[in-house]
Order: sequence, then C-alpha cells, then structure tokens
Amino acid sequence: MGKSSAIELFRRLEQLNQIGAALSRERDIERLLENILEAAKALTGADAGTLYSMTPDGGALRFEIMRTDSLGIRQGGTTGQRVGLPDLPLRRADGSPNDALVAAHAAIHERTVNIADVYAEAGFDFSGTRAFDQRTGYRSQSFLTVPMKNHEGAVIGVLQLINAIDPATGQVGPFSLEDQSLTESLASQAAIALSNRLLISQLETLFESFVKLINVAIDEKSPYTGGHCERVPQLTMMLAEAADATTTGPLADFRMSERDRYELQMAGLLHDCGKITTPVHVVDKATKLQTIYDRIGLIDTRFEVLKRDAELDALRAQLALRPVQDAGAEAMAQAALQSELQALEADREFLRRCNHGSEAMQQADQLRVRVIGTQRQWRNPEGVQTSFLSAEEMENLTIRSGTLTQAERDTINYHIVATIKMLETLPWPRHLKNVPEYAGGHHERMDGKGYPRGLTRAQMSWQARMIGVADVFEALTAADRPYKSGMKLSQALGIMQRMVHNGHIDPDLFEVFVQGKVYQRYAEQFLDPEQIDAVGASPSSA
Repeated sequence: MGKSSAIELFRRLEQLNQIGAALSRERDIERLLENILEAAKALTGADAGTLYSMTPDGGALRFEIMRTDSLGIRQGGTTGQRVGLPDLPLRRADGSPNDALVAAHAAIHERTVNIADVYAEAGFDFSGTRAFDQRTGYRSQSFLTVPMKNHEGAVIGVLQLINAIDPATGQVGPFSLEDQSLTESLASQAAIALSNRLLISQLETLFESFVKLINVAIDEKSPYTGGHCERVPQLTMMLAEAADATTTGPLADFRMSERDRYELQMAGLLHDCGKITTPVHVVDKATKLQTIYDRIGLIDTRFEVLKRDAELDALRAQLALRPVQDAGAEAMAQAALQSELQALEADREFLRRCNHGSEAMQQADQLRVRVIGTQRQWRNPEGVQTSFLSAEEMENLTIRSGTLTQAERDTINYHIVATIKMLETLPWPRHLKNVPEYAGGHHERMDGKGYPRGLTRAQMSWQARMIGVADVFEALTAADRPYKSGMKLSQALGIMQRMVHNGHIDPDLFEVFVQGKVYQRYAEQFLDPEQIDAVGASPSSA
C-alpha cells in the first residue's frame, strides 16, 4: 500500500470513529436513522442509499430512509415525507426465503452483498430497480447491501448504498473492499447505537406510562385533581418555552436543551404524585361539613327536631288551655310557635350558606355560628339535652376561607412532603437528577414562607419556580374544583400580581408569563370561553 493510500485509509478510519461517536450521542430515532445513511454515503462516496428497519414481528424490512443526491430525492427521517413503498417480506407465501430481493437476502443470511453492476447480475430480482431507472432516467449500477446486527447478533435492519462515485473522475464504479469493510464497521456501530436508542426509548416510554398511570390513579381517586396533574406540566412547558425565547432581562441567558425540556416535563407530570396518599374525602371536600358525606344533612335533621319540639310545646300549651277556652292565650302560643319556626328556618338557611366555602367569611358570621351552636339546645338520640353544634362542627362552619380546616390543610399540604419522599427514593439517571428538586418546590415562596422546606427564591432553580407559577395559575382558573368555579383571566392575573408583590411567586417569570402571553395560549386551549376576558396593559389593574 502506497503512502497516499495509507493516509487516505487512516483519514477514513478517523472519519469512521468520529461518525460512531456522533451516532452514540444522537437521541432522536429519526435523526439517528438519517445520520446512519448519510454517514455511510459520505464514507463511501455513494450517490444514493436506502436504510431499512426490521418490522416488529421480524417478518419484513420497512423502508425508513431513501436518498438519491443526483435526483434530489429525500424521503423519510426528518423530512416529514414518508417513503411510500411497501415492506419487503423476508419469506414467500410458501415460507421459503425471499432470496430474490437483495436486501431480504442480506438480512436472512446475515451477509453483505456487493454487486458491481445490477444490470449484469443474474442472481437477484432487480425489476423494481429497472422500473425506477426507466421512470426517472437514473442508471443504477453498483450496490452495497449490509445487514445491521445488534450486540446480540440479531439483524435489526439493512443498510444499502447505490452507485459509488470516484471522487477524482466523477464516474460511477463498484464499491471497493475498503468501502465494504468500512461500511460493515459503520453498520455494526450504527446497529448498536440504534439498539441502545431503541432500548432507551422503550424505557422512557415505560417510565412515562408509569408516570401517567400515577396521574390516572389520582384522577380515579378524585375528578378534581386529575385535570390539574395533566394541565400543570403543559402550562409549565409553555412558560419554559417563553423563558427560553427571552433575549432581555434576567432570563436572557436561560436556555434549554431537549434533555432539559424532558426533565422539566417529567417533573411537571410528577409534581403532585404525593396526592396519591391524600385521603379522597379531604381532596374532594366541596363544603365545610363534608367528610365521606355532607353533614349539613345532620344539622337539617336537628332543626327538624327543634321544629317538632316547638310544635309539641305549643300543642301542649294549647291543650292546657282547653278547660278555660282562652282564645287569646292560644293565639299567643301559635304566634310564638310561628316566630320560633321562622327563627329556626333562618338559622338553618344561614348555616347552609356558611357551609359553602367563600373567599373570606366575616367575623360577625363566625360569631353567629358559635351562638347558634352553643345557645341553641337539642335532645340527641340518647335523650340528652346538648349543644346544637359540636365543637368540630363549629370549627368547620367558621372556616374563614375555603372549606378546609387547618388540620385538613396540613393533610393536603403533606402531599408535597410525600411527593419529595417518593421522588428522592428513586435512582434517577443523570439527565433526570433534578426532577425531585423541580417537582418538590412548587409550594415554596420567594420570601421563604412557603413549605415544606421554607426555601427562598435564591435557593430555587428557575424550573422549580416555573412549576410554582403554573400551579398557581392553573388552580385559580380551574373550573373543576369542588369548592369554586374557574376565575376569569383578568381576575386570576390580578391575584397573581398581588402574589408577586407579597413574595409568593417569582416576579421575573411572571413578567415572562404576561409579556409572552403564555396565559392567553393556555386559556385558548384549556379554559371555558366565558373565562377569557380582556386583560389590561398591567395585570395589577385587572
């Protein structure tokens, strides 16, 4: 071998090594397939080529990528234009090997086929090739067909190169033994890279399915949280993309790779996984007295008992007057009864109104609940005269905001502790190692007054703060909560502006959220039309 030939071979080997390294880094399956074929063409100087993959059942070869440079043909891969050709069966109808097709032959017998001129080759059926040439004016000549075998020795595809072009003369010639050897080495590396990527994709699919399974389980527990688990990650990614596109301000240098996006998306999907441990009667608490059922019905029954007792007392008084026939006294007793019944009905309606959660219960209403609860008496099923409301019922009915007592809020809040515990026990791969931190920080506040760890803004990643913003906006606008209807955009953004001022959510991300109109894109996709109203130039004016 001459010096120049040795240098050229060394250059091609170096090129092969670089190609192998590049293939091992590619995460996208379609780009990987495309890169394999393009690398083989570049390595051998081929004008055209086809890459086939083995069908899942192992019975045929599927066209994945087709390229013919001189004709400008680019199909499959990232082009968005699928190869419109049928699969190549490896067996005939009688079960015999389909050796007439060179690609099928290479896959079946696991050997390379190097043909100098297909028009002079009698061993294979190239009628399809000839028809292509006649239709396009192309002249197919040299073919190099190489099976791709994975690390277990199984054929997972076929790499086929067409028309080796001499770089010096530009003429089509046969593929050399060096071309064949280099292509076989490339096919081996490519098959391993493809197998690894397919395996990783299968594991990622399994993992994503498991994550979705958790959310389905939460959804099945409560219809009020499943939608939240689906919407928050989507809103988070909308905000993340807007932050990535920002070129000014504190987020000007924030950028995300595909892996970064995947990691954040997984964190968003898992941000409330701890809710699987939360008692459903707390999550679904639509009224203040609801547990397994709404106990306002018990209080209604007590009012009916009090009405009955009042009527009985009036009747007894009337009966006592029978011997004297005092019509005036009877009328007074009847009037007193009606007055008491009206008072009881008023108190009952009042408690029913109190049972529905509100933004802020007035102190006067809280006092009235306690007066009714302690000053009114009723005879319980044991015949004991007792306070009309229990201490626990009064505690629930005097909840200032919403429907949850402090103990129930603590139970709800524990879901984030459970989320962190669950996620931190998992052996995360390096590209997902931040999932626990991202998912576990969405109830922290910028001023350090959040939970469960009391982190400040400086102690949190941008991604954790993004999920926090998304979590708040989704909760404000959600129409599927048991205790409220979804807010209009202007109202939700006005509340979030105040939350920025009081140190609850990140001001820079809220600025991106508003200026990038992330809220508008989300609303058009997820909110009811009546919730979408006009938003002023500044959300604080909403």
